[in-house]
Amino acid sequence: MVACLSCASPDAVFRRNKQPRFGYGDALTLLQNCADFKQLKQIHARIIRNDLSHHPLLFTKVLRLCSSYAKMDYATLVFHNQLPTTHPPTMAWNLMIRFHTLNGSSRQAIILYNHMICRGVAPDKFTFPFVVKACLASSSPDKGKEVHTLAIKSGFSHDIFLHNTLMDLYFKCGESLYARKVFDKMRARNIVSWTTMTTGLVACGELDAARALFEQIPIKNVVSWTTMISGYARNRRPYEAFELFWRMQLDNVMPNEFTLVSLLVACAELGSLRLGRWIHDFALKNGFEFGVFLGTALIDMYSKCGSLEDANQVFDSMQVKSTATWNSMITSLGVHGRGEEALDLFAKMEMSNTHPDAITFVGVLCACVRTSNVAEGQRYFKYMSECYGITPNAEHYACLIELYSLHDNILDEVSN
Repeated sequence: MVACLSCASPDAVFRRNKQPRFGYGDALTLLQNCADFKQLKQIHARIIRNDLSHHPLLFTKVLRLCSSYAKMDYATLVFHNQLPTTHPPTMAWNLMIRFHTLNGSSRQAIILYNHMICRGVAPDKFTFPFVVKACLASSSPDKGKEVHTLAIKSGFSHDIFLHNTLMDLYFKCGESLYARKVFDKMRARNIVSWTTMTTGLVACGELDAARALFEQIPIKNVVSWTTMISGYARNRRPYEAFELFWRMQLDNVMPNEFTLVSLLVACAELGSLRLGRWIHDFALKNGFEFGVFLGTALIDMYSKCGSLEDANQVFDSMQVKSTATWNSMITSLGVHGRGEEALDLFAKMEMSNTHPDAITFVGVLCACVRTSNVAEGQRYFKYMSECYGITPNAEHYACLIELYSLHDNILDEVSN
């Protein structure tokens, strides 16, 4: 039975008439002050109840918040069920394409882009770079070329951000000729453009072309310098790496952690313990933190330059150690003929709950070779697959063959 309005008390009628309606402004304010995903769902429920779910700005805001809380499933549900049928916001499509790419669903991002174009939703300057990143993540250079063509037809042929993203795609997908064409046709370039092109050339092994381009960069920053220094260091041209570093110092550009790691690689290539210690001292004097990346590089450098004691000191001083850190120290001990210590360190690695990988077991098996311990080598060979699910590779089999060769030699000596 419905109560008659005339029978209701005056206070009840007053409250009913005075109750404010929940509108667009209220919803936007709540979304702007949303603290967590639980609160977002409550606000979203109110938006739906008050028939505001198809408002373009509120719709986009809900999607953006879903992304910030890493709730991709909820965002997908909202997008497909509440996308405004008239004038769907391009920003919403952009967000979903970007969300999918960042969450490892690049194929889905490309499918969304295709649907967007088929529905006649006009892309903007943000759409194309997001889709190009999806093409890179899915290793789809042909789709990237298609997107590139549509971007030109849509009037975005001079967008620097798009060009930088396209160069990155083409280089990483082995289409360096296309990357060069994009760079050459750019009317304006920023530091990212120059660095992307230089990095791409270095990655292709074209160091001299990269150096020529590097010298043309109007204003070089730490990334520009480090790109070339790293390229020389990792391509066995350590003298040129240090030559650039001295120039970098004269240019008053402060190196970063990546610069120092590259220089440590150059030190290892030179076998120069003196230079390696100088870099270590430079890092200490300039307040660098010896985290996983820099610490592991120091261990590797000291080991290759013949100072296992220095390597051990760095290892012991590190508060946080990655799998790569343990691997470096285990391998160093094995290479220096201290196989028993390498195996003891592997046991400590397991006790620290650090998950070993295939490289770890190369170091462990090499340590068994160094100690001529065939039985232990066989045990670890089985252990890595049975306990950690690691499939043996060529290096593991090479260690095992070497172990068996040692075993046969020992038997021959005993029989003779």
